[in-house]
Amino acid sequence: MLHFQSTKVLIAILIALIVCSNVTPSQVDTRLTAASSKFSFKLYDQLLKSRKTDNTFASPASVMLALAMTYNGANGTTRESMARTLELEGMSLEEVNRAFADLKSALAPDDPKIQLKIANSLWVRNGFVLNPPFIARNKQHYAAEIANLDFADPSAAKTINSWVSKNTDGKIEKIVDQLSDGDMLFLINAIYFKGQWQFEFKKESTKPDVFKLDGGKQKELPMMSQSRTFLYLKGDDFQSVVLPYGAGRVSMYVFLPDEEKGLDQFEKRLTPENWDLWLRSFQLNPGDLMLPRFKVEWESGLNEALKNLGMAEAFDSSRADFSQMAKVKPGDLFISAVRQKSWCEVNEEGTVAAAVTSVGMATTSVQRPREKFVMKVDRPFFFAIRDNFTGVVLFMGSIRNP
Repeated sequence: MLHFQSTKVLIAILIALIVCSNVTPSQVDTRLTAASSKFSFKLYDQLLKSRKTDNTFASPASVMLALAMTYNGANGTTRESMARTLELEGMSLEEVNRAFADLKSALAPDDPKIQLKIANSLWVRNGFVLNPPFIARNKQHYAAEIANLDFADPSAAKTINSWVSKNTDGKIEKIVDQLSDGDMLFLINAIYFKGQWQFEFKKESTKPDVFKLDGGKQKELPMMSQSRTFLYLKGDDFQSVVLPYGAGRVSMYVFLPDEEKGLDQFEKRLTPENWDLWLRSFQLNPGDLMLPRFKVEWESGLNEALKNLGMAEAFDSSRADFSQMAKVKPGDLFISAVRQKSWCEVNEEGTVAAAVTSVGMATTSVQRPREKFVMKVDRPFFFAIRDNFTGVVLFMGSIRNP
């Protein structure tokens, strides 16, 4: 029988076992949580294929929420293609909206050590009239703020970016560079997360160490460390550990590929099926963990990724049908740009992460102790931040150069 040094540790481990069992709250439609997982890994695969920088860090949840608002304005084959891309086939529009509203409510944390804020907004060019049912659905189900702006005024972009900065606690300062004559509407989602580790890393244990970059290069950086019992998984060619925040509702999952395989090979295995299998396979293990302090900023246009996933019609200025959004004919209104910016910092106290996604619319059980492991994250690795109650992946990233 295991001996625990404190009641806190016992409770924390029991909670960790529960949340890693893929439990989903009954009030959230399981079709949406399954769709979220599938879309997350499909999108991330596309981002990896087109990556231009060492590090990748995205919020699939933010992209999905921004596109869900947009989906309410789509019609005909444009809506069908978006449903396929977002994995929402088989759900009516009302079911989709109700599920997203329930998800937003379920994601609200009741843990003082976790902040998770989700905000939505629609910014409309003066004189461009949105259909009242489209406005009503976005207000009711997504709590979206609606604002009309003079897009010709140079201060319009600053107004939108001020909202972005406010809703990401200043971590992301802008998402819109400038407004063009063809821009009619911006649908924007912002997610801000701040979590304090359940078991903080002691600052005095952080020491300079070497991180091995791709190509045989190295760099020195601060390496945090702690020794305790973790939820741990030794896969065929990787190690993984779960780092919970607060009471364990949200966790970071760190995946370290074996040195001879590398991150490129591991990323090819990032599928919804493998993800679900791994989540069910974590077990309690004593171990020593070393994890670098790091900060990552990332931004990317998502047009090509989303086109490759099947919703090219929504970007087609001759075929896109958003007649449920405004009184327009097919081809009059289309998605001009989907863009995301994201930011994350991991240190001894915990994690702060934020993401903003803009959619621009334009016209034309407890186990016995096992052998102690050692996991030193001193080379490129993958990590994800997951809401364990809903199963939604809030953020995911690959760190090649911390």
